[in-house]
Amino acid sequence: MRKVLLSDRSLQLLFGPLDENVRFLEELFGVTIQARDSSLIIDGEEDDVASLEAILIDFAALVDKGHSMTNGDLKSAFKQIAADAALSLRDFFPKMQLLTTGKRQVLPKSLNQRRYIEAIRANDIVFGIGPGGTGKTFLAVAMALTHLLEKSVSRIVLTRPAVEAGERLGFLPGDIEEKINPYLRPLYDALYFLLDSEKIHRYMEEGTIEIAPLAFMRGRTLNDAFIILDEAQNTTSEQMKMFLTRIGMRSKAVITGDVTQIDLPFGRGSGLIEARNILGDIAGLAFCTFNENDVVRHHLVRLIIKAYQQHTESEAAPEGNGRLNGKRSKN
Repeated sequence: MRKVLLSDRSLQLLFGPLDENVRFLEELFGVTIQARDSSLIIDGEEDDVASLEAILIDFAALVDKGHSMTNGDLKSAFKQIAADAALSLRDFFPKMQLLTTGKRQVLPKSLNQRRYIEAIRANDIVFGIGPGGTGKTFLAVAMALTHLLEKSVSRIVLTRPAVEAGERLGFLPGDIEEKINPYLRPLYDALYFLLDSEKIHRYMEEGTIEIAPLAFMRGRTLNDAFIILDEAQNTTSEQMKMFLTRIGMRSKAVITGDVTQIDLPFGRGSGLIEARNILGDIAGLAFCTFNENDVVRHHLVRLIIKAYQQHTESEAAPEGNGRLNGKRSKN
């Protein structure tokens, strides 16, 4: 049993609505927590009590310094710390908070998301590979906006292959932006969720945020930019090589994709799979892999992804040219 002294503000923030944070900690660490005056009494196994005591001491120090923490962010951090004793709240607040000057603050929700953010900070080119709903595109956009607001880059370039249009954008109505917009909705959804719409519109008008259809990027050099290539599993080998060689000085690139959702014509190899196979040993370039445990959508999505993954593995199909057991992968 241990006693931890906390300020009134720390106690108020810690307990949360209907004491949900304290109940969450009790279940997570297998302890009981009681409030007495300006302190908490923690009872349970010694190691569990000691771990929770360290978390609460860090929590109180961060609150006293004025750091803001939502209940959702706290729960995500608590869960990751419980799974990895080497972590502390100081590894998340404010170190892992993104967009502190934007409309919303962003915090990684899983260990793989945290590694992804760390990889983007440490490397100029990062691949985020995994199923939908794992935050790979959302976090890439959050990191891009963070770099832009901190003036680490002067612009953001968003791109993806328009396989659904057969890359023949010239046959679609409208200007370039109108042609590619329907295929970039996930990126736009993240932008408008994270930053005020007026600021997004201004950045678009100024060219600070640029739409660059992948098919039209040949011959360019992108300097001082944060570049995001989404849906990269639908790039061909030639397109992936072309994209990677567009990256200029003082730029970062994040390439995201799901190798189980390849829409290329039958027999065409995925540039994302090829890049993963041949670029893994290059310094300054990192690959981050996500799985169903990183899904932050409806809880059933995690179970659905896992079921499909198990079904695919049971067929014992080699991963290759967008094919599973001799058949094209399907959405």
